[in-house]
Amino acid sequence: MSRGRAFVLGATGQIGRAAVRALAADGWEVTAASRGGGRDGTWSDGVRLLALDREEEGALAAALGDGCDVLVDMVAFGRDHAAQLTGLAGRAGSAVVVSSGAVYEDEQGRSFDTQGEPDGFPRYPVPIPETQRTVAPGDSTYGTRKAALERELLAAGDALPVTLLRAGAVHGEHCRTPRELYFVKRLLDGRRRRVLAYGGASRFHPVHVSNIAELIRLAALRPAARVLNAGDPQAPTVAEIGAAVDGVLGLETETVLVDGAPPEGGVGETPWSGAHPVVYDMSAAEQELGYRPVTGYERSLPRTVEQLVAQLDGRDWREVFPKMVRGYGEALFDYAAEDAWLDRFDRKA
Repeated sequence: MSRGRAFVLGATGQIGRAAVRALAADGWEVTAASRGGGRDGTWSDGVRLLALDREEEGALAAALGDGCDVLVDMVAFGRDHAAQLTGLAGRAGSAVVVSSGAVYEDEQGRSFDTQGEPDGFPRYPVPIPETQRTVAPGDSTYGTRKAALERELLAAGDALPVTLLRAGAVHGEHCRTPRELYFVKRLLDGRRRRVLAYGGASRFHPVHVSNIAELIRLAALRPAARVLNAGDPQAPTVAEIGAAVDGVLGLETETVLVDGAPPEGGVGETPWSGAHPVVYDMSAAEQELGYRPVTGYERSLPRTVEQLVAQLDGRDWREVFPKMVRGYGEALFDYAAEDAWLDRFDRKA
């Protein structure tokens, strides 16, 4: 028996692939919409494919036809997309939209947007509840655009019940910015010493794609206007992540811990680095949806590492993961700067 019709926008992205798979397995009649209209090899044959560019005026409304029971949107940003979705009220029974923990700010107005500034690292409560204040909506940054999206969608109220999922650091299959690359590549390159700033204690709450897909599946069954965090059951420190990657590859690494910020050249700075922990409270999802995580960070890590090793085999990391270069810069693997700092560190020891 069908649970109804689900329309998934951004279906061939990292989260979309897992969401389509989870919804189809749960009995939904799924339309998987993406710009290319492609199919993931893990989807059932019953998934309907659709090539769609949401930026074309009227294209999404036309694609919905006589409507759907739930509209799942992986790629919504800002006021324009919010207006696009709320304009479908009455044709979509409910919606599930992926947002981000980047919308949070601390009591001094610090957020992900301020991290490069002096004393710019936010100091959030641990864990962060959904009631934590958020950045002012706007059009200038990822966080402000997501905040604008959230505000407009929540204002729709009963006309279009929307569950907004504030995702943590997404990891798993088909990731274009795999943070684990930081450790995996170093090990493949024969690096057996690593430097970690902030004493290796930085925590940036991860969320595996299968866990987000499970939240989407549950939210589709229980429509409501609400905001929920999306995270794994654990939020390991960066030192724990490095040790776990070592374990998967069966290697040992000496870790040199630096108190405080990275020294010159960004030595010791990782994709998880921050002066204060970012950990999301998952109790609301557990209570409202009955959410139970599908996997945990360490449990999912071997598959992630295996895929990274295969992707890097004989290839330049910059060609494989160009979005990593844009996001973190080539200094991510500046071994010369690292070795120079370690040489000075050893001489002082």
